[in-house]
Amino acid sequence: MKYRPIDQLEQSDRLGRNIYANDGRVLLGKGISLTIGLIGRLKRMGVHAVYVMDDEEEGKDIPESEDESSISDKTKREVMKNLSESLGIIQEGKDFHTKDLGQTTKNIIDELLHNKDVLLQLEDIRTKDNELLIHSMHVTVMSVLVGIKLQYTNKELIELGIGAILHDVGKVGKKQKDGLAANEHHAWIGFNTLRKNREISTVSAHVAFQHHEYLDGSGEPRGVKGENIHPYARIVSVANTYDNLVSPQDGSQPLLPYEAGEQIMGLAGEKFDRDVVWQFLRSVAFYPNGSNVHLSNGSIATIVGQNKGLPQRPIVRIFSNNTTNQYMHYDVEEINLAKAPTLFINRMVQD
Repeated sequence: MKYRPIDQLEQSDRLGRNIYANDGRVLLGKGISLTIGLIGRLKRMGVHAVYVMDDEEEGKDIPESEDESSISDKTKREVMKNLSESLGIIQEGKDFHTKDLGQTTKNIIDELLHNKDVLLQLEDIRTKDNELLIHSMHVTVMSVLVGIKLQYTNKELIELGIGAILHDVGKVGKKQKDGLAANEHHAWIGFNTLRKNREISTVSAHVAFQHHEYLDGSGEPRGVKGENIHPYARIVSVANTYDNLVSPQDGSQPLLPYEAGEQIMGLAGEKFDRDVVWQFLRSVAFYPNGSNVHLSNGSIATIVGQNKGLPQRPIVRIFSNNTTNQYMHYDVEEINLAKAPTLFINRMVQD
């Protein structure tokens, strides 16, 4: 699979990932051949880039397990549907019940517990309508997996998951501006919304309250520091920051996964909990499958697989032994970097 900017799509490219509506319905399914009309529709939806199938995937029905999805498409649809409904009720100023959202969170936990060594490749395509939902889902998946690695109990994972999936509830129907008073910050608004709901624990509500706080006291909305930040919020803070770096909602230039990982790593101990960062970096694929990389021997290679617990040492397929952009599809060599200690990835490269 290849990650391709919208302006580089061509007719007959085949979509490599489902695109979801904000109610969980599949708008465009994986495998569909793109036309000029569909590409134009994607642009109007605010899509900036999509995954397309490569030559090896053409004509194949790839099972979900081989697709290395962190959670099933069924669970993704349920997350988006239930979260969308809950946010709609909140926007109307009404009380909402958490039964469906709680069950969906439990489903995420169960799937990750059965696949706790997965390296997350969060590749869901974002549109203007589903952006907040996809962000909330990704933050939840990353946070829960870190909680699992920290050996949280099932009760703790549920509290963490509910807090993560609703961490941005204070943004519903509101445009955030610079210079807001602390009690106008979406974190404060979200906390006040959640703490009034008797079905949501206080610690889950504090995730919404503190997910922009940093260990050194430089965060928002209250500038609390250190041990005064709840452990759940410390986890969600890292996941939220990472997702905002790779898929910014403010129109800024996105970072590549390994660049975002390096930035998170550099802030460990200063803004982020060191233990959380360590477990987080063991959970996310720095070099997602389908991306192209420049190796230390001068070769251009494509990432074709991951090694659990070793995000910086994926499995690569080399198509050429030169530094040009002329990829050759013969003399193919597949190398597991975990077993090649003298070979390193220098950087990611564009198609």
